[in-house]
Amino acid sequence: MSGQIPLLIVGRLAIAAVTLLIISFAVFAAAQMLPGDVAEILLGQAATPQAVADLRAAMDLDSPALLRYANWLAGLATGDFGMSYVNRMPVAELISGRLANTLLLAATTTLIAVPVALLLGITTAMNQGSLYDRVITTGIISVISVPEFMIATLAVLIFAVWLKWLPALSLANEIHGLGDLLRVFAMPVITLSFVISAQMIRMTRAAVIETLKMPFIEMAVLKGASRGRIVLRHALPNAIGPIANAVALSLSYLLGGVIIVETIFNYPGVAKLMVDAVSTRDLPLIQSCAMLFCFGFLILTTCADVIAILANPRLRT
Repeated sequence: MSGQIPLLIVGRLAIAAVTLLIISFAVFAAAQMLPGDVAEILLGQAATPQAVADLRAAMDLDSPALLRYANWLAGLATGDFGMSYVNRMPVAELISGRLANTLLLAATTTLIAVPVALLLGITTAMNQGSLYDRVITTGIISVISVPEFMIATLAVLIFAVWLKWLPALSLANEIHGLGDLLRVFAMPVITLSFVISAQMIRMTRAAVIETLKMPFIEMAVLKGASRGRIVLRHALPNAIGPIANAVALSLSYLLGGVIIVETIFNYPGVAKLMVDAVSTRDLPLIQSCAMLFCFGFLILTTCADVIAILANPRLRT
């Protein structure tokens, strides 16, 4: 049985690689279907047809789509993301300048949201049906029902407009100390934490409750084990797989939420860079940013699958 584990993990990695290849084709096709001619947008409405044709030829836009996809895919495999049409510089340099900001925002949100969500998910499962459980569950449903942009807008209205405690925009270049760091990250982190914590609490609670219904839990109860010991020593080790999936799926929502939050708060991250690239039809930049987010999503879901395989023997058969 132990010999099957490496094969299962390799299989999951192979599936992730094939999925990434399919996603790359979908991303490329979607970018090509954006309305408007890139050359005309760059040159302006006063450009002559000859100038537009020359620019299209210079940017290799006249080549067949499959050939351009193959060249782009080969560049991705070697770490060459191409040249930005608008900024006239390597896409890798543009992304690297923003990636640290996005990773810092995501890491800060993760460090706050994951412990809080796991604590609330486990404690509500332990007190299923109580007033505490009903209050938390009602709050979760309310948050899930509200889209990210609404939460961000409400945060701006409450903390920036009415209370005037925090700035409406989050500018990373204004950080000169711990106080500035807290002010810049407060509203984006609050918004993203609400978005990912609600789903994480809900799925963690369900995973623990499902584990508490297992026969070995009933045996522990009959032996006189305390409620805390049953949950910590018996239920949680057997719920690691589902909880890992809950964390991974919730953090995958973080990738989508970052796009909205960075745009609303004008935060200089990769998501804001991609939104700006869409408005200027900067295809290489759009495709590279989209692939970066898809790659992050696949990493999270693949890690969750691997943890589930290692934690649950039933998934190895």
